Amino acid sequence: MRSDSRQLTPGATRGERLAIDFEGQAVPAFAGESVAAALFAAGITVLGRSAKYHRPRGVFCMEGHCASCYLRIDGRPNRRACMTPARDGLRCERQNAFPSADVDLLQAADWLFPEGMDHHTLMTGTRVGNQLFLKLVRQMGGSGTLPDPRPPGDGGGAPADQTCDLCIVGGGPAGLGAARAAAQRLPGARVVLFDEQAIPGGSLLAEPGGTARAAALADAARQAGATLVSGATAIAFFPEDRGADGQPGLLAVVTPEGLRRVSARRYLYATGGYDQNIPFPDNDRPGVISARACGRLAFHHGIRPVRPGRRVLVLGTAPAGASLAGGLRAAGVEVEAVDDEAGLAARRRGDLVAVAALPAPASELARQHGAAIEMAPARGGFALTVDDTFCSTAAGVHGCGDVTGFIGPRAAAEAGAAAGAAVAERLRGRP
Repeated sequence: MRSDSRQLTPGATRGERLAIDFEGQAVPAFAGESVAAALFAAGITVLGRSAKYHRPRGVFCMEGHCASCYLRIDGRPNRRACMTPARDGLRCERQNAFPSADVDLLQAADWLFPEGMDHHTLMTGTRVGNQLFLKLVRQMGGSGTLPDPRPPGDGGGAPADQTCDLCIVGGGPAGLGAARAAAQRLPGARVVLFDEQAIPGGSLLAEPGGTARAAALADAARQAGATLVSGATAIAFFPEDRGADGQPGLLAVVTPEGLRRVSARRYLYATGGYDQNIPFPDNDRPGVISARACGRLAFHHGIRPVRPGRRVLVLGTAPAGASLAGGLRAAGVEVEAVDDEAGLAARRRGDLVAVAALPAPASELARQHGAAIEMAPARGGFALTVDDTFCSTAAGVHGCGDVTGFIGPRAAAEAGAAAGAAVAERLRGRP
């Protein structure tokens, strides 16, 4: 374990110093940062093992979408370390390994079943043998154990109903721009933005100086009258239900206070995109992360991605790679940028590989409304279809930013402002 390495961007905003417990070792952290960021800064790269084949896993996306940083945290299994805020005394440990994640004997499963393992078809010659063998295989393919009993009163809040005029999902540059524009044009309207991250900003937080720009956008949205709810994950839309205001459909949102059943006159999805990987040997191993995750660590948290004298290999041609490479070089980090084809041969020249691939549009929620989705490989994948006024094919549903196909943070902020203004006009009753 290396010492705390937060020295890349000294101006990064940090809370008070604290310590978390990682398998009996005290790891330094700061209030407001995630458990995954604290462990990365301490040089802890192997966070667990994959479910079936027990291959080592470490952080990849740093935004809660890849399932590579699951830990047992405070007695609860399968917690996303990148989405769990660090706090003093928090206990975390790796899981799905024996006797440890660093030396895991169960990784033999990867060798025993090189073509894949289906535990439903594995059998021995006897019934007793089958029962014992299946129990072993299921344990090998499991993911954690049952959680520790919760203390009394720690069961979460009761579901609550919430109504609003405009519900915005996503707190990146597009969502924040839309919230400000809509609230400015509709004084007194109930404009509510839900964002699953602890701090709004989205892809801006992966760019040099992006944290300050994100804070300015968020402050402007609040001053205009919008309500921003952080740590809130929209999980599903139920078209068959009705809200307290009689509007058809309910959006289920998990907030720190509990489940909210949200009903809105209009929905605007600014959900951005998911970081993707590039196919190459061992691309699932610790030490391979997305370019935007590397940017968040470096420019938002101020964590040096590699030790002095070591190199970051930026692999791929997506715009996030150029931004990352330029910012790291300006901070004194050695960087080599290569395209996809050259990357296969060059991978071993990097101590950390930052994958710059186009994000895949996060269009699932809009699809649950019945909105049309189109496959657009040049823009990242299955993108939400909208017209020039940001209307989708589903009534009352709009979209802007990377959910409509990758356009990048700057263009997303501009699209969000235009979308917020357009939706405000719709809410006024104008065509």
